[in-house]
Amino acid sequence: MAMDRRKQRILEAVVALYGADGEPVGSGLLANYFDMALSSATLRNEMAALTKLGLLEQPHTSAGRVPSAQGYRYYLDHLLGAPGITELPKEDREHIDELFAAMDAEPEKLAQSAARALAEITGLAAAVSTPQSDDLCIAHFEVVQVGRYTAAVLAVTSAGGVRTRVARVADGFSRADAQTLATLLNCNLTFVVPEDVTETLSAELLLAAGERLAPVVRAAEALVRTTPRVYFEGAQHLAQMTDVRKNLGLLLEIFSDSEAARTLIEPHGNKLTATLGEDVRPEMPGVCVVSKRYLAGGGLTGTVALIGSNRMHFQQLIPILEYFATKLGQQMSGKKQEEQT
Repeated sequence: MAMDRRKQRILEAVVALYGADGEPVGSGLLANYFDMALSSATLRNEMAALTKLGLLEQPHTSAGRVPSAQGYRYYLDHLLGAPGITELPKEDREHIDELFAAMDAEPEKLAQSAARALAEITGLAAAVSTPQSDDLCIAHFEVVQVGRYTAAVLAVTSAGGVRTRVARVADGFSRADAQTLATLLNCNLTFVVPEDVTETLSAELLLAAGERLAPVVRAAEALVRTTPRVYFEGAQHLAQMTDVRKNLGLLLEIFSDSEAARTLIEPHGNKLTATLGEDVRPEMPGVCVVSKRYLAGGGLTGTVALIGSNRMHFQQLIPILEYFATKLGQQMSGKKQEEQT
């Protein structure tokens, strides 16, 4: 049985109506939706055909239909494959522009602020990963005495981001120690990738620094090995979604681990990507993640994503997500705000 345009329209209508109130959709409601252009009998036959195709489900014998996981998958593949679902209104673009103009330009702070703003605007959870590339590395180290026994290691990445780590030195730490270590780190740990920090190099650095200052060297090495971070905001919105709440604990566990979070939100290439909870392991039925890659300049990329129910209002949310990805990329790369038409 083939999917013709009428069946596609009916599936799209069921997704939209079910997303609006969470109730199974009957033929009468669909007839009103189509302004009586299709009869209830025709709609019942088409809905029965969509059910046989596995795209709709009937929760109860006398109830209407709801989209199945396969139905959402078909709908999302069809919807996301069409460029420009709707145009984001000018006032919404201007509001987002104002939000970004007030954000800190430092990459990690910017990523966190963008995730928080996106969650607030959409009423969903949002996640943003910091920009990364295969050749991202530390360009410069600073070591600062922040207490008699404490040192702060600051690392500036080749993308302009700042990473920090604090180390405690049991026998005391001085400004002279800070200067000595900064020189050592800048001579040996800048412009190297994590794989370059071998056991041999680590042993040489520890020997040069001495046992007393070894904690500071280890802190610097940890900064070199740091992977991109994922900032997750808006968990409180998920707690209010009945079809997501049962998976909230698992989602929070995933987003507490940046590597697991990156795997979940990673889009396919540069295309907008929707991942259903049924597509991942362990499964999280009812959950949907829509993600988009942003380009931060210099070969750096990151991801911005919305996390919510598969009943989310895709038509309204996708243009917002795409605009956020564009603005985030511009801000991360230091480009000036472009005039939107």
